[in-house]
Amino acid sequence: MTSESRAASSGPTKPTEPAAAQPATTSGVVRRATADDAAEVAWLAALTFPLACPPEASRPEMAAHIAQKLNPARFREWATSDRHALFVYDDGVRLLGYALVIVGTPDGAAEAATVREASGRPAPYVELSKIYVLPDVQGGVVSGALMRAASETADELGPGLPYWLATNAQNLRAQAFYRKHGFEVIGKRTYVVGGLEHDDVVLLRTSR
Repeated sequence: MTSESRAASSGPTKPTEPAAAQPATTSGVVRRATADDAAEVAWLAALTFPLACPPEASRPEMAAHIAQKLNPARFREWATSDRHALFVYDDGVRLLGYALVIVGTPDGAAEAATVREASGRPAPYVELSKIYVLPDVQGGVVSGALMRAASETADELGPGLPYWLATNAQNLRAQAFYRKHGFEVIGKRTYVVGGLEHDDVVLLRTSR
């Protein structure tokens, strides 16, 4: 989870590798999303966002968050913004996952202070705001390909800037995935979904 959507940031990054699944053998490509992809990516977000939510999150809370924060208009905006990089994994038939990278100042004071203290520099930073894949391809090539594309673009969008993310504190599988890609836990934060507070860990990339 991450700071723009509040359940993957202010929303998992978020973004995430939940529960065990069969390895994917799917072939496909990672590409930059366009405005024409917005409706399908929003549908993908509606399917995958609940997988990264803490167990206590209710269905009405998650549905309200999806409707407000992960709708086609949002994805259309992110696909056309100079400050965002929206990626999709496309197998030629359907989109299997997506990732969102943002350059800017963290929305929350807690994560801003945590990244500033750990990195030794003020904002702006680069955030991996979201990374989600469909349940039937978790544990395979899709998430790794999206992570590589996101990280390469993070270096291009903000050369030399700290690169961070946040994910649910209970999602140990996601944390292991991020550590594999050079991130380390540097602190915690709380975020709100549907009026309820939840706990995230904040991670910073320390190696490549």
